[in-house]
Amino acid sequence: MNNKLIKTGLASFLCLGGMMAVQAQGVTNPAPTTPSTPTTPQITESSVPSEDIYIDDIVPRRMITESVVLPYEPIREADIAWEKRFWRIVDTREKINLAWRAEEMPFFNILKDLISNGDITAFDDEKFKTPLGASEVEGKLFKIDTIPSFDYDTYQEKIEVVKNTLDWRNIKKFRIKEIWFFDEQASVLKNRILGIAPIMEEVVEGLDRPLEYPLFWIYYPEARELLAKKRVMSDDNDMAPMSWSDLIDNRFFSSVIYKRSNILDYRVEDYFDPKSDTANMDVLLQSEKIKEELFNFEHDLWEY
Repeated sequence: MNNKLIKTGLASFLCLGGMMAVQAQGVTNPAPTTPSTPTTPQITESSVPSEDIYIDDIVPRRMITESVVLPYEPIREADIAWEKRFWRIVDTREKINLAWRAEEMPFFNILKDLISNGDITAFDDEKFKTPLGASEVEGKLFKIDTIPSFDYDTYQEKIEVVKNTLDWRNIKKFRIKEIWFFDEQASVLKNRILGIAPIMEEVVEGLDRPLEYPLFWIYYPEARELLAKKRVMSDDNDMAPMSWSDLIDNRFFSSVIYKRSNILDYRVEDYFDPKSDTANMDVLLQSEKIKEELFNFEHDLWEY
């Protein structure tokens, strides 16, 4: 019996060895591989754009650039029971208005870029009847100066023409034209801003104060959708997703009323003697009185 087991084990060993030999004869040595040369990565539709890789932030800011502003609700003329026009001055040097003159993105530069790109139209008047051409707008935004110089080699005087760009820091005030009206259908006192104008100050010889005049007017309903994609700088929170349309529509600014619609088209300052020592204080108090009258008018519409 032991001989049978030995023969059986020997046969199995020889059979296994033969199979291993056959497998060894069928295996070929793999050819040596050469290192592949680096290829330029292909840009496909799923590739990440470079502007989303190199950003000056943690994540790309799209809450403002992709936001959609809600259009004004439709109003019928028959539903307007009362209406009054007001003109305001926004002084950007006030603390609450410092966002208008932010170093990174001042409001004047935003308007200038929108006008230069042809996105909005600039007007010469506050009634939006006289649009300004590209050359006329450029003449207001850029100033051509002539500087005389003397050439000591030829002993001749030369005139150099220099094109100076208007510095946004010289724009310290903005004018706002708006309408307050009572919507009889909704029983609510509402307001709509019609236009915004940057104010230029020019020193004129003989005047005791600088001459102020608007550079141009923009029609706010036209620029509202574009301003909704421009972010407002904030001291409180850099992530605050507030756009310029949010700031203006929600009236997050301080202003002084300098004119209310009237028959003689008088400004507030025209009702007082400019030579009076208290003229400036009288104008400011009258402006606050107009604001209080507007508030009381809305308050008196309701009964408590």
